Amino acid sequence: MRVFEDRDPYRVLIRTILSQRTRDENTDEATASLFERYPSIEDVAYAPLEEIEVLIRKAGFYHVKARRVREVSRIILEEYDGKVPDDINELLKLPGVGRKTANCVLVYAFGRPAIPVDTHVHRISNRIGLVDTRTPEETERALMKVIPREYWIELNDLMVQFGQDICRPLGPRHEECPIADHCDYYFRIKEEGKKKV
Repeated sequence: MRVFEDRDPYRVLIRTILSQRTRDENTDEATASLFERYPSIEDVAYAPLEEIEVLIRKAGFYHVKARRVREVSRIILEEYDGKVPDDINELLKLPGVGRKTANCVLVYAFGRPAIPVDTHVHRISNRIGLVDTRTPEETERALMKVIPREYWIELNDLMVQFGQDICRPLGPRHEECPIADHCDYYFRIKEEGKKKV
């Protein structure tokens, strides 16, 4: 489950950029190291690239992420008066910010209804039969049609936790799943098992 103890929009944005294609615990460590050494947006924007790389190394892809983090910090300072935009279209203009990252900022920093779609949300939504999509962007649009808006903010956290604990990519725990009887994937597995007998 994501930990956004600090709801500061800038820190949520940077943490989410660092979280791309890495595990939560590595993201947490890299984020803590970065902000311990460079606590403000100004500090990060003008920090030596090599130092940022060392601090965020645990997050993986640290050469690319260090450049993005510094560039995004400078753009926010110079073009947005140091304030992270709370509009998805403005967020998407920032380098390295896709829909998932932008939606995370809207949800976790600003408390705005949005649906961040990561691998867990995409996999689970399709697996249980909530949607039938091929890409995270399609999943986001489809979920917006079937999930009432009042549940959008908590959906990502719930599905990520569910995906880590129960509906894992490999070896899902069907026997512990509270929605197994409503799950397309589980139904298919049961049917295939009957055919083999």
